[in-house]
Amino acid sequence: MVDYILMFSSIVAAATFFLLPTLGEIYAERSGILNLGIEGMIIASAAFSYAIAYSTQNLWIGVLSGMLLGGVLSGIHAIISITFTRTQVVSGIGLTILGTGLSGILGRGVIGKAIDTLENVHIPFLSDIPFIGEIFFDHPILVYFSYIMVPICWFILYKTRIGILIRSVGENPEAAYNQGVNVNLLRFACVIFGGMMSGLGGAYLSLGYLNFWSEGMTQGRGWIVIALVVVALWNPLGAFLGSYIFGTFDVMKYYFQQFLPTPVLKMAPHVSTILFLAIWGIILSRQKVKSIVGAPTSLAVPFEKS
Repeated sequence: MVDYILMFSSIVAAATFFLLPTLGEIYAERSGILNLGIEGMIIASAAFSYAIAYSTQNLWIGVLSGMLLGGVLSGIHAIISITFTRTQVVSGIGLTILGTGLSGILGRGVIGKAIDTLENVHIPFLSDIPFIGEIFFDHPILVYFSYIMVPICWFILYKTRIGILIRSVGENPEAAYNQGVNVNLLRFACVIFGGMMSGLGGAYLSLGYLNFWSEGMTQGRGWIVIALVVVALWNPLGAFLGSYIFGTFDVMKYYFQQFLPTPVLKMAPHVSTILFLAIWGIILSRQKVKSIVGAPTSLAVPFEKS
């Protein structure tokens, strides 16, 4: 018999991993910078967080270390794509290769070694709500952080001056520059924020979700994050919905183990991502829809001061 509370709680845990990096990448892409290095940043940060937490016996130092590494790696991408205006796609793919190789070095000493990971935190009153409380309010604190970050990221992006500036440099950086906006600085900040959120996602993966480190443990989930930004329509609220959809795909494969071969189950999240994006692409290709929810106009287009 299926334990539905456990199943839905697992979906929340899986969705949190997708949600944290997606929120960061939305800001990066809204500013006009495409970062295909998310997979590399996540896996490197997952290894670094686990290694630091193991060596210091302090989980929060491990979490902060993962965020720091994500910020440093994204800074490399920012320098290449913003300062030197090189191709963002090539830089991002290079970052994924770098991060993947780096993860093997950073995590080499902690493969198979166990540590105490992030404990579930019970929220007073909320965790006592029947069914809902057990699903949404019996998780590590980073899950609750993701709940809070969704409305905060949405509010900043759509209801504040800084949000307007971020969207303006992603739509028309030349016009923003002529109005006195420091385009490069704003893009740098958004890319670094995106990297730190990817680093946080990596830390959550090894210290709060899977609770171990092994090479290749992301299994390509970072690429799904890039797809999620499109599904979310570059909107933090859409990121929440999309992350829970793909979190469901990620969890449900374990409930079909008795019916489907293992290779098919391993492919399922990625195949579902491709199919979902194909359908979504057809919807977005309609002119009326595209005019409302299209990608930032200057996404992946280098900006050079005139």
